[in-house]
Amino acid sequence: MSAHWVKPPGPVADGLRIGLLGGSFNPAHAGHLHVSKVGLERLGLDYVWWLVSPQNPLKPVKGMAVFADRLAAARALAHHPRIRVSGIEAELGTRYTRDTLKALLRRFPRVRFVWLMGSDNLAQFSRWRAWQEIARMLPMAVVVRPGSALAPLFAKTAQHYGGSRTYALHAIADAEPPALAIIDAPRSDLSGTAIRARRFVTKASH
Repeated sequence: MSAHWVKPPGPVADGLRIGLLGGSFNPAHAGHLHVSKVGLERLGLDYVWWLVSPQNPLKPVKGMAVFADRLAAARALAHHPRIRVSGIEAELGTRYTRDTLKALLRRFPRVRFVWLMGSDNLAQFSRWRAWQEIARMLPMAVVVRPGSALAPLFAKTAQHYGGSRTYALHAIADAEPPALAIIDAPRSDLSGTAIRARRFVTKASH
């Protein structure tokens, strides 16, 4: 599908600052809300879009809930006027983040996008296809999360772009990429892996 025909999941306008939080959302949980709210508050974002992936290339198909169910669950959880849940990757037919971002930048060239992620994703970001190209496409902001608090120091991406780190958080959307912001806020320890493990234990005990 041509990106020209894809509808945005929320308002778009010249200069609007929108954080993009990608992932499987398997399932969506309070940790996603935490990262999003921190981004809205600390980065001065107007909106955060959750990009629910049809299938994360780095994660196994086994154990992955049906895309429509994950999308619906994310929408049910994201009760916030400035968080919009989107299945836009399925509409675009993109599988990799690099291709999704290219399409979004073509479709909404005047929006100021910021790639938003937790430090757990920063720890393995260098495994993503074309990760350096992604870093050159738009600014990145990382919210520190439990279990990966050292990633902003030791992750390959953090070391590679250490010279591009910015401390002017509210200006990150205007920064020329590569630009990396690290946000150390009160931390949520929830993760999809922990929730799925908890569900498995609960089922096994019955």
